Amino acid sequence: MLNKYPLWKSLVILIAVVIGFIYALPNLYPDDFAVQITGARSSTAVDERTLERAVSSIEEAGFEVKAASINERNGLIRLQSAEAQLKSRPLVQSVLGDEYLVALNMAPSTPDWLRSVGAGPMKLGLDLRGGVHFLLEVDMESALEQRLEAYSSQIKRELREERIRYRGGDVADNNSIVLTFRDEAARAEAFNQVRDQYNEFVLDQRSPGEEEFELVLTLSEQEIRQIEDYAVEQNLTTIRNRVNELGVAEPMVQRQGRERIIVELPGVQDTAQAKRILGATANLEFRLEARQDAPSGATEVLPFRNEPNRTARLEREVIATGNNVANAQQAFDENGQPQVNITMDGPGGDMMNRATRNAIQRRMAVIFIEFRTETEELMVDGEPTVVENRIEEQSIISLATIQSALGASFRITGLDSINEASELALLLRAGSLAAPMYFVEERTIGPSLGQQNIDAGFMSVSLGFILVLVYMLIYYRGFGLVANVALTINLMLLLACMSILSATLTLPGIAGIVLTVGMAVDANVLIFERIKEELKAGMPPQSAISAGYSRAFVSIVDANITTLLVAVILFAMGSGPVKGFAITLCIGILTSMFCALLVSRGLINLTYGGRKVDNLSIGGKLSNV
Repeated sequence: MLNKYPLWKSLVILIAVVIGFIYALPNLYPDDFAVQITGARSSTAVDERTLERAVSSIEEAGFEVKAASINERNGLIRLQSAEAQLKSRPLVQSVLGDEYLVALNMAPSTPDWLRSVGAGPMKLGLDLRGGVHFLLEVDMESALEQRLEAYSSQIKRELREERIRYRGGDVADNNSIVLTFRDEAARAEAFNQVRDQYNEFVLDQRSPGEEEFELVLTLSEQEIRQIEDYAVEQNLTTIRNRVNELGVAEPMVQRQGRERIIVELPGVQDTAQAKRILGATANLEFRLEARQDAPSGATEVLPFRNEPNRTARLEREVIATGNNVANAQQAFDENGQPQVNITMDGPGGDMMNRATRNAIQRRMAVIFIEFRTETEELMVDGEPTVVENRIEEQSIISLATIQSALGASFRITGLDSINEASELALLLRAGSLAAPMYFVEERTIGPSLGQQNIDAGFMSVSLGFILVLVYMLIYYRGFGLVANVALTINLMLLLACMSILSATLTLPGIAGIVLTVGMAVDANVLIFERIKEELKAGMPPQSAISAGYSRAFVSIVDANITTLLVAVILFAMGSGPVKGFAITLCIGILTSMFCALLVSRGLINLTYGGRKVDNLSIGGKLSNV
């Protein structure tokens, strides 16, 4: 029987529509602006009285509170607007004091029955939700210098193990290490040792004076490029881990060019905290305190972090670094003071045990390394110019006596506050930076501007959608109504797919939705025009419907497949906004083909299929048999 779907095919369409409706529905429930209250100590919980004090402070300031609740020892206050959220946070913090931490948050408002099936609204990108955009630059000189220092310590240790005597060894300019020897024979032994073990260096022997024998190790160009690539990739990984620790939804972290990294954090309003977490090196070094008879060239004097006037003389040789930290957790000692419990990885634990088992009753220092940027205004050619000075700070967190050989687990004490301990643990868990980074550019997009973009995007989609509906209804009448229903289902399925895939909606993504609306109706136009041609050729209505869909099928698939290929290439090669546009377009093409070829055909079959039809309402005059 012509134009009659089998039951199974109708059920497939119905199930797809129902699932699409369920998973698109949460987008009608946008997240609420909220402030979250958390105890500063793990033992501190938010109770009803604390929550009431916070709510009262907000209401006294003239802001309306939508709801307040306690969940898992944390308090959550929902507000009406971004402005209320931003102004409420310092109010609540001042009322509750340092005993509690108050942070900005976005609280889901999706009904429980939808969340129980995993349905949730689409994530909003930076341009829609607001947030911060950072452009960071990796200090490649520091990356090379750090790697050369590591190579220098390792090579000197191996020379000592092989009993090859040398006078000294220092990192020099031009990415090289210079080792000096007392005689030519020792230099020759060292040359053979280094040549066999380190093919990343170009070796050169020279004698700048009498009884001066030098071995110069210069990094090859290939090794320099590998070190630089590693520094950027390691920093990318570390930043992603740190962003995850911050709990930012749908961040973007990607490389730009040779030495720069872009970071976009939707919804983040505390830019100072974000910059501190992202840019901090927060690396650690573990070194032994120097013996009294140690030569000055092998030692270094460093201040204590909390007592700048107090110093200690330490060995330059590093036992282990923060790169060897497998886990770090904030805790409290027996006196209630903050500490960080450290767990080293396998190599780190071995190095710590090997170094400390022969150093019982000696003291070991935990050194905190941090890079920061200071600005200074200077007069250059009579004009005031701001100059950035990049400063490396090393300070001792603790200097404790080794009572027994240490293993993979120990603790760091001597921290100022629970916030410092929590932040240090976060940074160590996330991993250390392979090289310091500096903020080149910072842009903040406020929530109000994001809301304006949402309103403008919603208006563009609505206006385009309505115009298409009106046009199709006027031009194609009954068939136009079918196309409009299929188009509505298409938009619903598009939103549902993006929600299921946790895709991020951006302003270019909204442009992709508008384009999808036009492409979806284009397929229906091809089909309807083909049906009209068949009717004009004298074909019966039922046969014209069947021929219209079957003969337009190839053209529709060809056009959509080529567009889909372009969208896939855009997604693979593009970045940021381009990816947002591409993923929306890809999903839209697939849902458009499904709705144009199956859903609209199903609706036409439901209206005309399986019975005698004398005419079709498809625009112009009624087409008779």
